[in-house]
Amino acid sequence: MNAPSAPQRAAAGAAGSPALGAELREALSDLRPYFVRAAWFSAFASLLILAPSGYMLEVYGRVVDSRSHSTLLWLTVVIIGAYIMMEALVWARSEVLRSAANVLNERLHQRIFDAIFTANVRRLPGGTVQPMQDFNRLCEFLYSPALAAVLEAPIAIVMAILLFAINPLLGWTAVVFGILQVMVTWMNERRTRPPLAEANRAAFAAQQYADGTLRNAEVIEGLGMLKNTHRLWMEKQKAFLRLQAQASDSAGAFQALGKLLQTVLSSTLLGLGCWLMLHNALNGGGGMMIVGSILGGRMLAPLVQMVAQWKTIVGVRQAWERLSQLLHAVPATAEAMPLPPPRGNLLVENLTAGAPGGGNATIVRGLNFALQPGDVLAVVGPSASGKTTLARLLVGLWPGLAGKVRLDGADIYTWNKAELGRHVGYLPQSVELFEGTLAENIARFGTVDKTKVQAAAEAVGLHELISSLSMAYDTVVGPGGARLSGGQRQRVGLARALYDNPNYIVLDEPNSSLDEEGDAALSKAIAQTSARGATVIVITHRTSILGVANKMLVMREGTQQAFGPRDEVLAALRQHAAQQQAAQQQGGALQKI
Repeated sequence: MNAPSAPQRAAAGAAGSPALGAELREALSDLRPYFVRAAWFSAFASLLILAPSGYMLEVYGRVVDSRSHSTLLWLTVVIIGAYIMMEALVWARSEVLRSAANVLNERLHQRIFDAIFTANVRRLPGGTVQPMQDFNRLCEFLYSPALAAVLEAPIAIVMAILLFAINPLLGWTAVVFGILQVMVTWMNERRTRPPLAEANRAAFAAQQYADGTLRNAEVIEGLGMLKNTHRLWMEKQKAFLRLQAQASDSAGAFQALGKLLQTVLSSTLLGLGCWLMLHNALNGGGGMMIVGSILGGRMLAPLVQMVAQWKTIVGVRQAWERLSQLLHAVPATAEAMPLPPPRGNLLVENLTAGAPGGGNATIVRGLNFALQPGDVLAVVGPSASGKTTLARLLVGLWPGLAGKVRLDGADIYTWNKAELGRHVGYLPQSVELFEGTLAENIARFGTVDKTKVQAAAEAVGLHELISSLSMAYDTVVGPGGARLSGGQRQRVGLARALYDNPNYIVLDEPNSSLDEEGDAALSKAIAQTSARGATVIVITHRTSILGVANKMLVMREGTQQAFGPRDEVLAALRQHAAQQQAAQQQGGALQKI
């Protein structure tokens, strides 16, 4: 097995157990050729830094003694060429590392994007924009001064060898200062990492609070809560600023100490070189005094640069750890054999489930029912009976703790959603539209088929309203559909669910914001969808939908109270209600006696 490269070690830090970070480490391992080329460029560029010292020695040793103008000219041409070559190597290194960052982005961007969405759906940590910011930080690190310092660190060994060649005393002195510089780096890590980690968490908490405040701006403004919410945000912001200031103070102190060591080493080597020359113990003559001083400064330069960039390194390590945890919690989906489009045969077997991340706490328990293509199931029950949880289970968003939801015999949770989604219609309880046109929202932001878009809009009674708009289907709805009313957003969501005639449709409270006209349009759309053989499940509190349903499921406290043909379930409910009423009347009569 190949040892991890310096960039991997610098980025990985403490990534935890071997399983954590394995996917990221594999991606970085594939970038090894880029890191090797960048390391060679760094090595040659660092060696060329010694060119000014050679130029100075040659000028004093040759030009001054010989007073030759041509020698001075050619030495000047050579040193300028060395400068150009050094800058070209630094630029080439930067371009190579930037290319590595682009390759890493191409490989993992979609994977992380998908993992964020999956984590959000399953209510796992990492289902926010933070992992994408972390990934951007990791990519930017690959061409940052921090990684450049890491790549230049091996050249310090070359500088130390040259110092030992001039005189072992100079070499050992540089080694001692190098150890002191490593200790400064270690102390900087110990003192700055904890407050930086806390500061990053506090900054994220403040950002989340601010985002939540903006999402609820109307409520805050209407209820006069702005002053209180600002106070709470300022408390979080002050905590972040205090921790960051603490980390910055520590980092600044250690950075100054590192530069001090570098300066003191240069002067110490110059003084020692002079002392050795006076005792005829300096190999190479008096010019080696200056060369030794320069070599010592260059030997510590990468470590000083790493201390200066330590906040960046700590930030990348934390980003690495968070990304590792997300990718470990949401493994990549294995390639599966493509399945044929579903016909709508649904089988729910002994289904028990709760919210993801909620441990073994259950919301629905022991559900058993089956539907055939063309069936329309109305799911009813009081609030908090588990209806919305059932909707998420029926479209494969949440996993079950026990039992299965099978669509045409396949477990719907494990079915590739990119493959299944175009055959499914889903309307969640809270309808969200996306920034774009009405046509794009209805067409699910795929290729807009105007005929299908119009058919879906007509099915829910939305076509006339859209046609009355100045831009018709090209009207931009704005972020979240803010330019539409609640009922209009719900109709657009319904049209999106019915787009391209899916064979399996789950609607959670589809008429909660509809008026009487919209309710009638919804019932007509469901009837037409059922007539063409689609399976439709409607979760509702309103009885108007019952007229188009042929099956009915009654839920209470997460359990299945009744399921079967609509008329039989309604008759059973009426009989149960009559029995309860009679029992209450009988109990009241006994109390009077």
